[in-house]
Amino acid sequence: MDEEYDVIVLGTGLKECILSGLLSVDGFKVLHMDRNGYYGGESTSLNLVQARNLWKRFRGSDKPPAYLGPSRDYNVDMIPKFMMANGTLMRTLVHTNVTNYLSFKTVDGSYVFNKGKIHKVPATDMEALKSSLMGLFEKRRARNFFIYVQNYDESDPKTHEGLNLSRVTTRQLISKYGLNDNTTEFIGHALALHRDDQYLNEPALDTVKRMKMYAASLSRFQGGSPYIYPLYGLAELPQAFARLSAAYGGTYMLNKPECKLEFDTRGKAYGVTSGGMTARCKKVVCDPSYLPNKVRKVGKVARAIAIMSHPIPDTHWSHSVQIILPQKQLGRGSDVYLFCCSYLHKVAPKGKFIAFVSTEAETDRPEAELKPGIDLLGPVDELFFETYDRYRPINTPSSDHCFISTSYDATTHFESTVMDVLSMYTMITGKTIDLNMDPSAAGIAIE
Repeated sequence: MDEEYDVIVLGTGLKECILSGLLSVDGFKVLHMDRNGYYGGESTSLNLVQARNLWKRFRGSDKPPAYLGPSRDYNVDMIPKFMMANGTLMRTLVHTNVTNYLSFKTVDGSYVFNKGKIHKVPATDMEALKSSLMGLFEKRRARNFFIYVQNYDESDPKTHEGLNLSRVTTRQLISKYGLNDNTTEFIGHALALHRDDQYLNEPALDTVKRMKMYAASLSRFQGGSPYIYPLYGLAELPQAFARLSAAYGGTYMLNKPECKLEFDTRGKAYGVTSGGMTARCKKVVCDPSYLPNKVRKVGKVARAIAIMSHPIPDTHWSHSVQIILPQKQLGRGSDVYLFCCSYLHKVAPKGKFIAFVSTEAETDRPEAELKPGIDLLGPVDELFFETYDRYRPINTPSSDHCFISTSYDATTHFESTVMDVLSMYTMITGKTIDLNMDPSAAGIAIE
């Protein structure tokens, strides 16, 4: 605490730990502090009754029923998300060699809710022909659209078919192929992973790139979905980046109370005080909880956590799935996301499954908003509800030297999370990270 650092990072959530690792590799002198005694912050994984106590958090006691099995076998994510096998987070892991610290398991299935039923998400022209989501003639139209997307190469005008996707909107591109609203919905929300329908009026290039990434992720490990998941839960990710930072000279301090930021007379952060000692720095990175006066509330996430003794029905007995319930299917303004994993992922005792239902809260009755997703789960052993506010920074980092992450959204994938990290990295360093490598060239432990 009596030294000066280039950067002090407050909070050991995934975003903060990725930045800590990237900055340490770049040669920055980093001090990383957390008021908690464990890694992960809001993105930690909890067991039932040990130090990170799920049961006490939601039930107010330390005595869960015996039928749930050993507490130590649980690793329940507080920010549940899957990783795209060829996505931005995976490329970041490969770029930093953090994959050396982790083992993964492929996710069995990717589904979409349509007209009261669960359907597998088709991602290629051949899958489109087999999909129960569409009728015969619509399948042919969808197949032609998927072929266009698969063949599209931004650097090769011959594949563009005369379309400038930087100007043509997604709505215009889809209408060219005559796709109906039902098909458009699962393409936009379950394949391109847009959170609302604003994308329809934006340039189509982004949607095409998202679809291509989905297809590339699907084919990478030949699993039933484009997603993978770390064994022992998502808290493994911030710990892995913490190891990376430490390997490059980063200093870690947990259980640091209060962590008060210090500002000079011009309003610039120059240090952090904890336990009566002040560590000095040039820049501060933190999550919104450390600087509540420099963020504003932009929404609220509602989430249900279920412990079950069976897979989700109608998912072919899959031990891990994502199901997206598009907003229009529910008459809402935002999608509902369903995430499930099991004991095969080392997050629960043998025979147990953990499911999450998440959405952006739009009313003061979040449990009712989650009900369409909960109804898909079947019988549950235990069900917990929580909400948390989402915040976005309103400060000017160039003036106060504070770089604040945004809160985690309701999506069950990491793409928006990592884009926030990469944007912060560029603001801090003035550089961009080149992630245009082939991630398949890296050795990744997959079970």
